[in-house]
Amino acid sequence: MPQVIFIDPRGAQFEVDVEVGENVMQAAVDNMIDGILGECGGVLSCATCHCYVDPDWQDKLPPASEQEEDMLDMVVDPKENSRLSCQLEMTEELDGLVVRLPRSQF
Repeated sequence: MPQVIFIDPRGAQFEVDVEVGENVMQAAVDNMIDGILGECGGVLSCATCHCYVDPDWQDKLPPASEQEEDMLDMVVDPKENSRLSCQLEMTEELDGLVVRLPRSQF
């Protein structure tokens, strides 16, 4: 089963098994990863699943949709590698995906 590596603002790493087809936000919530809230349940209406995709992985992900880009305009401390984890669907090719968690979602 593929894994995602979550890195919190202090540098602590958490490896989580993620089913193929499941989104990264749901895996974080299911595994109680601090920093990913997912208040809207993954329907692109809250941006509380904001994360930073490690630069080595950015080109392996599909580009953000226009709707995701609009939501990213509302996050705290957006960066070029900002994504909403609810929009990152796990595949075998993404095994080892590294995402960093922001200091705050608000």
